[in-house]
Order: sequence, then C-alpha cells, then structure tokens
Amino acid sequence: MPLTNNAKVNKNTHDTRVMDYVSRLRNNGYIIIEDLVPRLMIDQINEELRPSFHQTPNSEGLFWGFQTKRMGRVFTKSPTSQALATHPVILGIMEDILGPNCEKFQINLTQAIRIEPGEEEQLMHRDDEMFPWGHPGSEFMINAMWALDEFTAENGATVVWPRSHLKPVQREVPQEELVQAEMKPGSVLIWLGSTQHGGGANRSRKARTGLTISYSLGWLRQAENQYLAYPPEVAREFPEKLRELIGYKVHRPNLGWYEGQEPEVLFEGRPESLPALDLVPRDVELMIQEYLAGKQVA
Repeated sequence: MPLTNNAKVNKNTHDTRVMDYVSRLRNNGYIIIEDLVPRLMIDQINEELRPSFHQTPNSEGLFWGFQTKRMGRVFTKSPTSQALATHPVILGIMEDILGPNCEKFQINLTQAIRIEPGEEEQLMHRDDEMFPWGHPGSEFMINAMWALDEFTAENGATVVWPRSHLKPVQREVPQEELVQAEMKPGSVLIWLGSTQHGGGANRSRKARTGLTISYSLGWLRQAENQYLAYPPEVAREFPEKLRELIGYKVHRPNLGWYEGQEPEVLFEGRPESLPALDLVPRDVELMIQEYLAGKQVA
C-alpha cells in the first residue's frame, strides 16, 4: 500500500510556514525545504521507480544530456509519488504565487531524473522559456525537485542562480553567484519558472536521482501531455485532488471540457451525448442572470 503523508499540521503553523517559504521564494527565486517528507516514503518511491529506471535508456540531446535518464508518467510508475504532488505545503505555495493569475493551477509535468557519472553540467535556462511571451511581475510555472538521493556538489546537485528571476536571461552567467542545491533525501528544491538553473555535472562514481513535479497556470498548455500519460481509465484510480491537478477539471470559463461538461464524467464511462453546461465562474453566472433579468423588466 502506498505511503501517504497524513500528519496533521496546526493550521496557523502551516500558514506561517507557507508565508515564510513564499517570501523567500519571491526574494531569492528558489528555496530548499529540508526533510519535508519521511525517508521511508522516499525509499518506497525509489523501490517503485527501480524497474522503470532499469528499462529507460539515456536521453539523446545536448540539452537533456547523454548520461542522464529522464522519464514521465511518474504517478503510475510510483503510486507513492502521488502524495508528493498534493503535499499541503507545496500546494499552499502554488496557491499563493500561481493562484492569483488563474482559476486553478495544474501539474505541468512529472519527470524522474537520474544523472549518471560523467554527465556534463546542463545549460543554464529558465523553464518558462517554453512560453514565448513576456510576463513581468507574474509567474507562469514553479518547479519542485524532490531529492530521492543525497544531492551533493560532487554528484550533480541542481545549480541555481539566486535572484536571476529579477534579471534578463543570460547564457554566460557569473559563476561566483551560482549555488548548488545540496540536500538530503526527503528534502525539496522549489524554484520559480523565471529562475535560471541547470542540472549539475556528476563528477562522482554514483548516479543521483531526483523527481520533478512542475506546476503551472491552469490556462497554459502542459509540457507533459497529462491526458495521454494518465488517460481516464488510469486517472479514475487517482485521488480526486490529483485528478483535478492533472487537468480532469474545467478551468472556468470553459477550458478543457468534454461534450460541454466536466471531463470527470469520463470516469463513469464515455457517454454518447450530454447537455452542454455553462462552465463559467460564479460572478459571470450572476452577471448573465442580472442582464437577462434587466431585459425582461425592460
């Protein structure tokens, strides 16, 4: 049975922690939260991912690297990882930063990453470069990299350029300003989509493994096609919150519907025909009601 994080957290303490994390994230462009989940949970995720890593070939590309394994569809390969995606601290951070700019945020991708010995340092980049227009003052996405192994400077811990989210993109970056996200298994590195970073060079004799779960505004296209990764017959077995996060919920008004209804109707089969619903926010619904009432009076 998958492990879950059922620890009850005092709401005031939880809110205070999240506010502190958000403040540091906005200021520095990244944070590391140590020991956010138990080591036992990480051990189980590693065990669940072991067969898939064994079968997955190395990447083939200058950006992804030739001595690195990357794989998606993580929630089916490791059921225990689902609890990481819905961790209340993580969702609290996403709600604070992404929430004001969308009706609901979503999972952008899941990717398990294993950097093998001999891999070179990755090109420094911003993840939100996949969205080709400027958006100063707001974030399109945020990444959470969970340490499944110990992250060290020697084995390729993620390289981050602090406060680079406040600067123009640069490929030649000041080496003296870079930091490596050294952390223990169960810890998580969170960085803004506008923060420059890259996978580190692995100069050790052992691989290092991490699990990225990325979140984005709910009206953007996801990097990993969640509906192919987790089709309805798979997603119906997921917890309700996770189904919503991967996109089986309309982003109002009217983004992502199936036959004019919430896509969750697919969990009960595939109806041939359905009535189209007004999938709009409550304030828009009230505006329409007031408008029609006014016309009747006139």
